[in-house]
Amino acid sequence: MRQKRVLSVLLILLFLFSQAKGQDYKYLESTGAASGSSLSAGIENPVSVKVIYDNYVKVEGMKEDWGYSIYIEGLDKKILFDTGTKPEVFESNFKKLGIDADKIDFLILSHEHGDHTGGIPAFVKMRKGIPVIIPQSFSEKFKKEMSGSGLVPLLVSKPAMICNNLWTSGEFEYQIPEQTLVLNTKKGLVVMTGCSHPGIIEMLKKIKSDFNRNIYMVFGGFHLMQKSDKEMDTIITEMKALGVVKCGATHCTGDRQIKMFREAFGDNYFELGVGNILTIN
Repeated sequence: MRQKRVLSVLLILLFLFSQAKGQDYKYLESTGAASGSSLSAGIENPVSVKVIYDNYVKVEGMKEDWGYSIYIEGLDKKILFDTGTKPEVFESNFKKLGIDADKIDFLILSHEHGDHTGGIPAFVKMRKGIPVIIPQSFSEKFKKEMSGSGLVPLLVSKPAMICNNLWTSGEFEYQIPEQTLVLNTKKGLVVMTGCSHPGIIEMLKKIKSDFNRNIYMVFGGFHLMQKSDKEMDTIITEMKALGVVKCGATHCTGDRQIKMFREAFGDNYFELGVGNILTIN
């Protein structure tokens, strides 16, 4: 009897330890340095980016709201990057854009904030059983919620290939862990951001170093709302010094700051906004 009680206690302790330790998750495998021979010449065919969720609206009949989400097609995999804030707004815009959820291969989340993850309940009604690629430092609670919702957490630490010519930047070590998408084109790298909490210039510098290629284009949220005109002038100057030719700023960048990017880049600036479709050659 005493041996049975000891065994029961040991089993309970083992269970509690396993729960505390948390579930083991797979990582998106890095293929080594994201440069040199590991990069091809770049995309052969145009890549299309549809803006599902944004603070601004581009096409009449779509709904704007604070948040961000884009859909990427034209590669050998179809990608949903972030899901906006409100499930009902995400679902409405998603369907109006005519996107087929059954064809999406990966959901990728830039960071663990509600204005980028809030639409997930609407998405999983349409699509389950696919990987959700997230920075490794996302909370255990969030990872378990993703597993419980029918998605398969796939963690990111360093730059890694998602599909041919599309990479994750890897996790930027910051108080808010974040990743970006990096598309390889013949003109250079195209960087797609969520909110750029670690700092847009710092992120671009690291990507340029890691991939050993010029950055041709950058777009998404830059999180610059609190920056003064003087600070913005420095950021724009540094961005151009990094070789950035084309720029599209939206979401958390700030209205005044977006205006400054528009004026600085002129014809090489492009709008985003819900319903807009960008073509990257």
